[in-house]
Amino acid sequence: MLASESGDQGARFLLLLFLLLASRESWSGQVRYSIPEEAKHGTFVGRIAQDLGLELAELAPRLFRVASKERGDLLEVNLQNGILFVNSRIDREELCGKSLECSIHLEVIVERPLQVFHVELEVKDINDNPPAFPATQKNLFISETSALDSHFSLEGASDADIGVNALLTYSLSPNEYFSLEIPTNDDQVKPLQLVLKKTLDREVASELLLVLKATDGGKPELTGAVELQITVMDANDNAPVFDKAVHRVKLLENARNGTLVIRLNASDLDEGSNSHILYSLATDVSADTKATFRIDSDNGEIKVNGKIDFEETKLWKLQIEAEDKGNPPMFAHCTILVEVLDINDNAPELRVTSPLLSIHEDAPMGTTIALISVTDLDDGDNGQVTCSLTLHVPFKLVSTFKNYYSLVLDSSLDRESVSEYAVVVTARDGGSPSLSATATVSVEVADVNDNAPMFAQPEYTVFVKENNPPGCHIFTVSAQDLDAQENALVSYSLVERRVGERALSSYVSVHADSGKVYALQPLDHEELELLQFQVSARDAGVPPLGSNVTLQVFVLDENDNAPALLPPGVGSKGGAVSELVSRSVGAGQVVAKVRAVDADSGYNAWLSYELQPAEGGARSPFRVGLYTGEVTTTRALEEADAPRQRLLVLVKDHGEPPLTATATVLLSLVDSGQVPKTSSQASFSAASSEAALVDVNVYLIIAICAVSSLLVLTLLLYTALRCSAPPPESACAPGKPTLVCSSAVGSWSYSQERRQRVCSGEGPPKTDLMAFSPSIPTGSSSGDTGEQQEVCGNPRQPNPDWRYSASLRAGMHSSVHLEEAGILRAGPGGPDQQWPTASSATPEPEAGEVSPPVGAGVNSNSWTFKYGPGNPKQAGPCELPDKFIIPGSPAIISIRQEPTNSQIDKSDFITFGKKEETKKKKKKKKGNKTQEKKEKGNSTTDNSDQ
Repeated sequence: MLASESGDQGARFLLLLFLLLASRESWSGQVRYSIPEEAKHGTFVGRIAQDLGLELAELAPRLFRVASKERGDLLEVNLQNGILFVNSRIDREELCGKSLECSIHLEVIVERPLQVFHVELEVKDINDNPPAFPATQKNLFISETSALDSHFSLEGASDADIGVNALLTYSLSPNEYFSLEIPTNDDQVKPLQLVLKKTLDREVASELLLVLKATDGGKPELTGAVELQITVMDANDNAPVFDKAVHRVKLLENARNGTLVIRLNASDLDEGSNSHILYSLATDVSADTKATFRIDSDNGEIKVNGKIDFEETKLWKLQIEAEDKGNPPMFAHCTILVEVLDINDNAPELRVTSPLLSIHEDAPMGTTIALISVTDLDDGDNGQVTCSLTLHVPFKLVSTFKNYYSLVLDSSLDRESVSEYAVVVTARDGGSPSLSATATVSVEVADVNDNAPMFAQPEYTVFVKENNPPGCHIFTVSAQDLDAQENALVSYSLVERRVGERALSSYVSVHADSGKVYALQPLDHEELELLQFQVSARDAGVPPLGSNVTLQVFVLDENDNAPALLPPGVGSKGGAVSELVSRSVGAGQVVAKVRAVDADSGYNAWLSYELQPAEGGARSPFRVGLYTGEVTTTRALEEADAPRQRLLVLVKDHGEPPLTATATVLLSLVDSGQVPKTSSQASFSAASSEAALVDVNVYLIIAICAVSSLLVLTLLLYTALRCSAPPPESACAPGKPTLVCSSAVGSWSYSQERRQRVCSGEGPPKTDLMAFSPSIPTGSSSGDTGEQQEVCGNPRQPNPDWRYSASLRAGMHSSVHLEEAGILRAGPGGPDQQWPTASSATPEPEAGEVSPPVGAGVNSNSWTFKYGPGNPKQAGPCELPDKFIIPGSPAIISIRQEPTNSQIDKSDFITFGKKEETKKKKKKKKGNKTQEKKEKGNSTTDNSDQ
């Protein structure tokens, strides 16, 4: 009953142990196999692919391979079925020696992605090694006087197997003299001994032959034997005796030669030579023992004679024999166990396997770079190794198994910052002092296309002269890409767009490799002043990255356009300017004007006029304005002056070199009485000519006059109705009509100005209403006509020539055909209307030319108003004229002044004539019928006056 219960408890214990081992293996995640040693080639070990969770189809593509720290050809894997099998003979004794545990560690490596599996193969011992004695024959010399129960030491057998297979039992061949004493398991250090059971008699038996047999515990049993040749000797009946049968000694490894291990002491009770003892190593000790240790035969000192290495042998077992000099000699034996103490004399060893030669800079965290294994042959703390990396590297070590590490990526990489890392792995043991070893892992960072090409600046300004040759190089763009190889190969291209009606590529092109920008055709400043476009830079990466840069190409003007004369007025012959000039014209009077325009800009378009000397050197009574082109008289005309004056005016720009044009001015001097008729005919001819040309400016002026007349007449009628009672003379005095001359840009016509002071009953009268009538008087029969003759017959002096600054003239070259003088003429020899002109406050120079300040505008405080020299009316009571013109502008400017106590904004404001035209057109419909009636009445009155 008790036996049954103990058996059940044992079974439970075994089951529990099995479950613990199974749970430990599953927890560690390691695959373990076992196989007996000496297995034949092809022996099945296990389905390793299935056990590791790998599919058979992915073994070859993922480069499935098995590596072993031991011999790599012992095992092999069939990639077709994933079976691990024996490839060559496995000898457990060769691999592990006498170690109780023997296993082969396998590293299974697969890639894409990289994975490492650890497989342990346990090699089980089989009884393939028989017991072996040091020698097949041993000679013993035993005195016949040896006492009963005397012990004689024998060297036991050894078995290379382990466990039960190495458990030896001894037996001695049957005899009547000796028996075999076998040490117990607890006292393995004692040798085998022969025990004398019966007194020897040399005369009866001088030699004995015994066989000592050793049998192991394997299945089947294997045996080994040694022959004992015993020679019976006479005399010496006391054998030497050691003070201890077994000596235990500790010795540091790497002890120097000559280091004393132990001093033995043996005694012999005999006397004389029989008590003189000689020490020696037993004859059956190994050659390594004899090479490592030596013994002094006289004093029994054992010293180091060779290398003591803990990693090779941890325990030395020395058999010492003491022999006296008796005849026959007697022997004594003892055993010395030398335990070698480990010192930290072995540095760790590093073995690095780099599956990746390079790593992309965008590799994810945790990517395995290299596999590292560490070994240290020392024991204990001296063999405990820790690994570390150099500081400030984007990698870390991850322990995958005991003394096995993986070098993995720990942070992001940037090849442009660091293109290669020399990672130093340091392994340091726990000895004192500690030893270390280093290994360098070179990790090259492979480039990915993560940097777009970059220009030095986002925008470039390029200046190119016009009329460049086709295909000329105008600029070079350059972009830098921080990437490498094809990712840094930059190509350039235009960002296509349309420039007007044409494509950008018809103007410029860019070389794809060098970035040179070429002008494909001559550029013309007059056609294109600024060409703005973008150049794109793209690398050759996948996907490609790019950036753009803006180029502003300013086309610089060159003096390639000569001044062009504008078409002359009516009455000219051919291309000449023809004018009729009254002989009564005084000095400084404008008699003609040369108009020219230059298609260039800036100084190249700044024109000057120069009167060529007359033939024969005669002094001409005319001069030309340097910058206005106005032909004026230098003195009063005389009867002696030729009736036909031919003037050559040289028009020259300020370019380098300057370009010129020549204008011919034909002046016909006529008497004063002939001027009105001629003027009337010229006016009629000019009107018909301009009607044929459909001049837009003429229509605008006529429309302005018509609308203004209609508005003024409407207001006059309204005022007449309101002022039924005669107002005080001082407040409401009717203004006297005055005949003035207005311009129709190129041809002149008469208009009649009617000025009416409006009374509102409060405050001073307003004087900002003016009416223009398009009617043209043909005679001078009335009193009004006489006044007209007085006004127009004595024309006021015009404003002196107006000189523009270079900046203003260059910007107004397209408008130089407009009237630039401060006087509007009615035709050659006709009456003139003196309009005030806006000019600079600078005093007039001697030549009569005044330049406005650069940038002066209508609202500038630098403008003053002048009526010209000789004008008796320089300033009215209000200090400002009602209307004036700016030279070079087609607009008539009206200044409206409000009373001081008015609620309206008290600041003076200026309204250009074109804006007033818009306002007047809105009122045109209201007084259309009244205007028609008024015009009919005016026409009847004018005809009667004539």
